[in-house]
Amino acid sequence: MSPWPSTLHAWKGDRHLWLEHCFKEYGDKVRVAPDTVLFRSPTAYRDIYGSRANVRRADFYDALKREENQYSTITYMDNASHHKSRRLLDLAFTNKSLRASADFMQQHIDRWHELLTIDSGDDWTPPFNFTDRVNFLVFDILGDICYGKSFRTMEPGENSFKAIPRAAVRLTTVLYAIAKSPFLHLVIYLRPRGLSRLFRAIRPKQIVVFDDFVDSSIEQRIAREITARSSAEARQDMFHFIYNAKDNETGEAAFRDERLVAECRLLVIAGSDSTSVTLSGLFFYLSHYTQALNSLRNEITNTFGMAEDIAPGSKLLSCKYLRAAIDEAMRMSPAGLSELPRQVLPGGTEIDGEYFPENTIVGTAAWCDGFNDQVYGDAAVYRPERWLVDDTNSAEDVSRIRANFHPFGIGPHNCAGTNFALQELMLVVAKTVHRFDFRLASEWAKGAGLRHRRVIGGKEVPQFQLQDAYITVRDGPILQFRRRHI
Repeated sequence: MSPWPSTLHAWKGDRHLWLEHCFKEYGDKVRVAPDTVLFRSPTAYRDIYGSRANVRRADFYDALKREENQYSTITYMDNASHHKSRRLLDLAFTNKSLRASADFMQQHIDRWHELLTIDSGDDWTPPFNFTDRVNFLVFDILGDICYGKSFRTMEPGENSFKAIPRAAVRLTTVLYAIAKSPFLHLVIYLRPRGLSRLFRAIRPKQIVVFDDFVDSSIEQRIAREITARSSAEARQDMFHFIYNAKDNETGEAAFRDERLVAECRLLVIAGSDSTSVTLSGLFFYLSHYTQALNSLRNEITNTFGMAEDIAPGSKLLSCKYLRAAIDEAMRMSPAGLSELPRQVLPGGTEIDGEYFPENTIVGTAAWCDGFNDQVYGDAAVYRPERWLVDDTNSAEDVSRIRANFHPFGIGPHNCAGTNFALQELMLVVAKTVHRFDFRLASEWAKGAGLRHRRVIGGKEVPQFQLQDAYITVRDGPILQFRRRHI
C-alpha cells in the first residue's frame, strides 16, 4: 500500500533485517512498496541480474551520482552506456595490472603490520577498533594505486584524511535514505535546477578535503604519466593502466577529463568499502570460532614457512581453507545488505516463472540470500567447511550453495575488480594470521560486544551487527593483537 515502511527502515539502517523478517513471514517473494517486488531464491537472482535479463538499473542510482552530469560505470543506468563504459574499464583490469598491484599491496600490508604492534613488543596491544584500522589499510592501498599518493591514514599522528571513511559513511547514509524515499524523483528533477549546488555547499568538511585531494592528485599523476618517456619508466599503478587504456573501436584514450576523475573516484570508494567490510566480518567471526581460526592458521603456516614468503601465485591459491574462510565472511557480512534495484524494461520479464510488467522494480537482498536456511541449513553459523568438498560435503552440496552466492555479482553489472579484491583479501588475511595472534578485548566482549548476537532455536550464536546504507556500515570488533613467534 505504501513505500513508507521501506523508507523508514532505510532511515533507521535496519532495512536488511526488516526484509529478512518479511521473507520469513510471507515467503520468498515480497512486495515491499507499490512498485517493488523482492525475491529470495537462486533462480530469481539469475533471472534479475543475469546477462539476458530484460531490466536496467533503477532510478535509485541517479541519487548516488556526485554530479548530475558526472557518470561512472556504477551510475550509468541505460544498458548501452553501461556496457560501453564497462568494456573500457575492463581494459585496465588485466593480468599485468593485477601483478603490478601486488607490490603496492604488499608494501602497505607489511607497514600496517609494523604499526599494529609498534608499541607493545611481545605483549598484547591495547584494544582497538578493527574496523577503523582496516579502513585505513585499504584506503591507503587504493589511494596509492589509483592516485599515486597514499592517504597515510594508517600512520600515527594527526591526519585530516583519517576522518574521510566515516564521513563518507554519513554522506552515503543520507543519500541512501533519500533514494529509498517517495521523494526520489523530485530530487532527480531538482538536481539540475539548483539542488546539486546545495548538496555541494553542505558537504562535510572531510569530503571537501577528499575531493580536493583527488582532483590535485589526479592532475599531478597525469603530469607524471605524460613526462614518463616510456611505459617501462612509468609508475605501474592502476592509474597508469586506466590512463593508457585505448578504446579498441576508436583507438582513442578510453578515459579522460571528467570520466577519468569519476572512474578513479569510484575505484577508491567502491573498492575500499567492499574489502574492509569483508575483513571486519572475517576477523569478528575468527575471533569467536577458534576451531576455524586454527584450521586456517595451520593451512597457511604449513604452506608458507614465513609470512615474508606469502605472495600471489599458485601456492596462495592452493590455500582452499583460506578462500573458504573469506567466502563465508562475504556471505555473512556482505558489502551491500539490501537489493541492487533493477527496473523492468518494455516487454516485461519473467522471474521464477512469473511475469512482471514494465517499470516494476525488482531485486534480491544479499543479506537475506546469505542467511537463507533453506539453502545453507545452519546459515547463522560461521562454518568455512561448507564451501569445501570433503567426507560430509559432496560436490553437489557445494555447487548448490554456490548457486546462491554472488558476492561480486553476475552478468553485465558484475564487479570489474573481482580478482583485484580477492588478491588483496587473501594477502591481508594470510599474512595477518601467519604473523599474529588476536583476540576479542574482554571489555568489549562483556559490554558493547554483547549486542553482536543472534538467537537461533533457543541457542545464542555470534553475529556481526551491520547497518544498511547501500554500503555496509559496521563498528568493531574491538581486538587485541600479539606477534607470534615461530
